[in-house]
Amino acid sequence: MKKLFLLLFLALLVGCSGTQTTKMKPWDNGNLVVSENGRFLQFENGKPFFWLGDTGWLAFRRLDRTEADTFITNRKEKGYNVIQIMVLHGLPMVNTFGDSAFVDVDPSKPNVTPGNDPADPKAYDYWDHVDYIVDKAAENDIYIGMVASWGSIVKSGKINMSNIEPYANFLVERYKDKPNIIWITGGDIQGTDGMDVWNTMGTIFKTKDPNHLVTFHPFGRANSSTWFHNESWLDFNMFQSGHRRYDQNDDGSNPWGEDSWRYVKNDYDLKPVKPTLDGEPSYEGIPQGLHDPNEPFWEAKDARRYAWWDVCAGACGHSYGNSSVMQMHKPEYPKASYGAKEYWYEAINDPGAGQMQYVKNLFLSRPYFDRVPDQSLVAGENGEKYDYVIATRGNSYAVFYTYTGRAFDVALGKISGDKVKAWWYNPRDGKAELIGELDNRGSHSFDPPGEMAEGNDWVLVLDDASKDFSVPGQIE
Repeated sequence: MKKLFLLLFLALLVGCSGTQTTKMKPWDNGNLVVSENGRFLQFENGKPFFWLGDTGWLAFRRLDRTEADTFITNRKEKGYNVIQIMVLHGLPMVNTFGDSAFVDVDPSKPNVTPGNDPADPKAYDYWDHVDYIVDKAAENDIYIGMVASWGSIVKSGKINMSNIEPYANFLVERYKDKPNIIWITGGDIQGTDGMDVWNTMGTIFKTKDPNHLVTFHPFGRANSSTWFHNESWLDFNMFQSGHRRYDQNDDGSNPWGEDSWRYVKNDYDLKPVKPTLDGEPSYEGIPQGLHDPNEPFWEAKDARRYAWWDVCAGACGHSYGNSSVMQMHKPEYPKASYGAKEYWYEAINDPGAGQMQYVKNLFLSRPYFDRVPDQSLVAGENGEKYDYVIATRGNSYAVFYTYTGRAFDVALGKISGDKVKAWWYNPRDGKAELIGELDNRGSHSFDPPGEMAEGNDWVLVLDDASKDFSVPGQIE
């Protein structure tokens, strides 16, 4: 009898424990909104949201349901909370099951059919498959950055002012009640190519679905703010910094090259204040300059550099990209774009893909909303190009990133506290090593571990020693 009562008691404890530890979904914190200071994204209850995105552009088109499950669960394991996907990559638009998005290739006539049997691909249509991926992402706490149309479709005139309203209204009606949608107009395009279409699309999304954020994905080496910063439908800016080296800006379009932090600064200085982030940096595994596979390929070290430069400059998050993953390259599609060398299901585990979470983890482990870029923290020269040391701080901590691991001097006394606790944080594995404590005055030289070289990147974290902060990167 005593054993029976003991088992019943243990069962009750397990049941209670299960009830208490039911994991909240991100949107249980409310809708995503812009923070009060206009610099960041957050939930309505005040919890910060650090955008960590991946560009899975062709997922709706090329992945079946089992593949989508693999991709999404892998991205959750690696800390991503946004996946950017094109609803339409081209017209006609047909997915891996042979389902067409529209009747007669007409964007005003979505090809919607009755039924949606997950066991029978013939019993669901293009939009049912989009639904499945959106819902699978929601199960894994991931938002879908839903790119309504790639820019080339608008530039060609296939989506125009005669069909954009019915198409945009269809999308809103179908997905406005999904909790994990972020609307993205544009898609690798100049805002002037279809300006009326982009404004109409953005206005429909924002007025008919005010519970979801809206932004614009621009052409390479461009900012959405150039055309849409003052539009009421644009909640936050997005720029595309990739994919050229410093010496490959031969068209004179932008002198910034790989200095992705300059795109952030451009938006950071604008009024009204709006958050900004890099929606497409140079992809891991893609040729430098994009089009010539005989050029060197961007590597994990480059992906890290873009992420840390962007966020330390004031971005509200960052999107990573991988050449094989963004196009979902697989044997069924033997002609890879941009010289992709792997299939997507191999490339999802490339080193850079797993290292992005360490950026998010560090900044979420410190007070979030008082963070500002501050190059005055670097005493002396900031450096140029790859030698550039970038700095950011809150009221009680400071963060410095060096891509080459070069020694640099820090101007102390710019955060609170009589003493500061110093750490080296490794952006390759997210581990932190305590350097020690020092007086918070004057200047101090820091020499990162290892020899100076591209990719020997390190993050210096300085904390007010009187604060009870966790080890950098450990979110409590």
